[in-house]
Amino acid sequence: MNANVDTALVTGACSGIGLAIARRLAARGHALILVSNRDEPLARAAAEIDAAHGVPVHTVVQDLAAPDAAEALVAAVDARGLQVDILVNNAGVFFFGEAADADPARARAMLQLHVTTPSLLCTLFGARMRARRSGRILIVSSISAWRPFPGISYYGSSKTYLRSFAAALRSELGVYGVGVTCLAPGATATGLYDTEVVPVARARQLGVMMDPEIVAEAGVRALLRGDAVCMPGLVTRAMTTAAVLTPQPVIDWVRRRAPWLRPPKR
Repeated sequence: MNANVDTALVTGACSGIGLAIARRLAARGHALILVSNRDEPLARAAAEIDAAHGVPVHTVVQDLAAPDAAEALVAAVDARGLQVDILVNNAGVFFFGEAADADPARARAMLQLHVTTPSLLCTLFGARMRARRSGRILIVSSISAWRPFPGISYYGSSKTYLRSFAAALRSELGVYGVGVTCLAPGATATGLYDTEVVPVARARQLGVMMDPEIVAEAGVRALLRGDAVCMPGLVTRAMTTAAVLTPQPVIDWVRRRAPWLRPPKR
């Protein structure tokens, strides 16, 4: 591998925003380390990117919701003699429902995947970037980090953590020449949503959901520019502003009447 080629590690890289980010980075000439817990889709993604862009593409099959996932991933990268110049913390899951109804195993996995593993990857790879005084980190949060809503208490709170963590990390690493960018997309047409429940194709046509390729392009540009936060799309920004300005009593009124959540007992 050409030593002058920067290598980007992308988690959750076999579909959705992660795959789209990997494509965008490859198109700019970056070598890739693609990480996912899904073996066959990961191999297909790597083959597609290699054929399209001709950059070195490495794959690591890793369950990032495992307790020791961050250390195991760093060990796998080291075993291949690779250096991570760009870290993209993208892997995520989604479930809807009240916290009191959540399956503990599912909630634990989400917190590990959204909070613990990306934080430790930033610690472990960030220390190396700091020592080299170069590197970039992209942390994928969500517009749900700007306003808590019933039904996504685990998801929204974990994304709020990522937003806060990215801001603090940016201040810590910025003085060493390491950039940190928080990507905060709105609803995006990816495999996170059950298409039998959410009309993803229709929502995409109406502009309620964004195309992952558009989100990825905006995120990669923001990362390479060194922006602090990227919230792609005018509709997304308008929805976020409206959510922030909505009084809490209105949110509570909607909750009491929401057909998709457990109805309160009369």
